[in-house]
Amino acid sequence: MKKIYVADITLKKLAQNREVSLLFREKTAIAACADSIGADAVELAPVKNLREDTIIYKTIAKNVQNAAVVIPVGSTEGEVADAWECVKDAAKPCLQVELPTSTVQMEYVYHLKAEKMLEKIAALVKTAKSYCDNVEFSALDATRADAEFLVTAAKTAVENGAKVITLCDDAGISMPEDIAALAEKVKGAVSVPVYVQLSDKINMAVAAAVAAIARGVDGVKCAMAGDDILLTGELCDAVSVCSASIGAETSLNNTKIHASIDDMLASINHQAYDSAEVSEKKKILLDADSTIAQVAQAAIVLGYDLSEYDCGNVYKALMQVCEKKDAVGAKELEAVIASYAMQAPSTYHLESYTTSSSNMTGSMTQVTLKCEGETLCGVSVGDGPIDSAFRAIEQCVGYHYELDDFQVQSVTEGKEALGSALVRLRSNGRLFSGNGTSTDIVAASIRAYINALNKIVSEEE
Repeated sequence: MKKIYVADITLKKLAQNREVSLLFREKTAIAACADSIGADAVELAPVKNLREDTIIYKTIAKNVQNAAVVIPVGSTEGEVADAWECVKDAAKPCLQVELPTSTVQMEYVYHLKAEKMLEKIAALVKTAKSYCDNVEFSALDATRADAEFLVTAAKTAVENGAKVITLCDDAGISMPEDIAALAEKVKGAVSVPVYVQLSDKINMAVAAAVAAIARGVDGVKCAMAGDDILLTGELCDAVSVCSASIGAETSLNNTKIHASIDDMLASINHQAYDSAEVSEKKKILLDADSTIAQVAQAAIVLGYDLSEYDCGNVYKALMQVCEKKDAVGAKELEAVIASYAMQAPSTYHLESYTTSSSNMTGSMTQVTLKCEGETLCGVSVGDGPIDSAFRAIEQCVGYHYELDDFQVQSVTEGKEALGSALVRLRSNGRLFSGNGTSTDIVAASIRAYINALNKIVSEEE
């Protein structure tokens, strides 16, 4: 019986939703869940914030054991290189070239005629192939493309090294038989596997998937959560029921898929699926006319219960920021809280750290802390230098705190740019944030963690 390739696109679809803001641990949890239920690939969202996304994607790439890790390469040679850097340590890396094939998207989004788009497809696939042997061409808006041009685009991609062709139903207005016929036409023209990515805008995604599989499609892309997209659980159920008639099955674990997905969705931060909460955070906009009560309320929305003293410090610092900026949003407020609220004496002080990392052995970090004259040393391995550093700190203090959030951003520009890290730890239901800055992002992250740790210790005392 034919095995249907299943790619999980949850991370990619949620990244397109402006009302969803996933934390570091939520992204890794989603990837781990997709891997555990038997998905053949985990697809990442395009790189937007290079520093932050590189750290997150490298962690995912090293953690995913069985599935391929797929990442879109952008539209320039530099973006291809950045994408490869994110997934090169994966057991099965794959670079994905995504370009439109419908006239409306080619001309109005990329401002390219058909001939020029074919040249771009060839160039990008060839560049991606120079980094990674496994290259996929994803034909965006394929169901609105001219069928003959779509075939030509697919052939061009294959001739330049693509090993997979994906047809995307972005418009979501095609009937199952139309999608199946289009996929069959492309399948007959190329010698590589053909996958489909289906919209569920008219509630036809499951039917379209089954029809396409019956007509010879090799793979289907789906998501564990999201709107207007084929859901993994529904695909699994449909293929299981129709397996005998369509002569195909998936590698998904039918017995655990629904429970695993439900557990994963329950364990991650509910703000990813609670648009009301996300909207509340979006509404945070403070300026020079804001009152201390408004600042306190905004802090509560972010999850902080500030004392009167801390709220006063945050308010003063915020007013200084507002002298230079017209308004301050949620991210800026969180940075101010990390710097000025719940300030604590340095119970733990960083003496030194040493880290080593390679694609063969993973990462190992040794951290030495001082605590009231006593030297504490911790050594740990992890998925990347920052993960191993945080684990080493936990060895020093003898306690594991839940990492609620981790953010990295550049403060200055250039080769020796100053990086800023924000760490949020959760202890006894409360959030404690710390920040750190350094030209070395690992050092900045360690300092941010220790800053948050000192606040927890001070509060407990």
